[in-house]
Amino acid sequence: MTRSTVDFHFDPMCPFAYQTSVWLREVRDRIGITINWRFFSLEEINRFEGKKHPWEREWSYGWSLMRIGATLRRRGMGHLDTWYARIGEALHMRGEKPHDPAVARQLLDDPGVFDEAINDPTTHDEVKADHQRVVDAGGFGVPTLFFEDGQTLFGPVLVDPPKGQDAVKLWHVVTGMADLPHVYELQRPKSPADQHLIAQHLRPYLDGRDWVSVNRGEIVDFSGGTA
Repeated sequence: MTRSTVDFHFDPMCPFAYQTSVWLREVRDRIGITINWRFFSLEEINRFEGKKHPWEREWSYGWSLMRIGATLRRRGMGHLDTWYARIGEALHMRGEKPHDPAVARQLLDDPGVFDEAINDPTTHDEVKADHQRVVDAGGFGVPTLFFEDGQTLFGPVLVDPPKGQDAVKLWHVVTGMADLPHVYELQRPKSPADQHLIAQHLRPYLDGRDWVSVNRGEIVDFSGGTA
């Protein structure tokens, strides 16, 4: 099956989703696929009993950034595309703190979008709807991909995103798996060398985060938040 459109669900705080987004942008540049950016909250999916939901807080790291993203998406997918790339580079490449409200405002071309998003309760609804779509499909994290025929995949999880023809080759691997709906999992064991490589690539994220990541088996909460 030829696939030319993908919905990419992300939490802006997740370093693995960011790496996958870099790869998908490369694929788009090479073969012209369409990427629809959608949201998912690791903070909500991994919320501990008694902890506030992210929409109950005045500011919540990943959730509030996605509310800004929702406002930008209403103006056009390209605006969200630029925003995600910008805040992703800030946190995951430079170790900066786009989840700080002052920094988030500075990273916007139009700082007024910040207040527009945070003062509009319907941006909560928009993020919730995207998040629930993944949950309803049985998803638990990001990156999660939805294709036009309804096939859904978690991943690919990677660091050092491939470029050029290698990026296209990975696209064919991923879409080929989507063509086989009863293939549920394919995973590469991580050797000590792999763990070291991953830690090196996550260094900017680890420097920039202001929260403790939660690891529940295979699920890691990279979102954080403020009470």
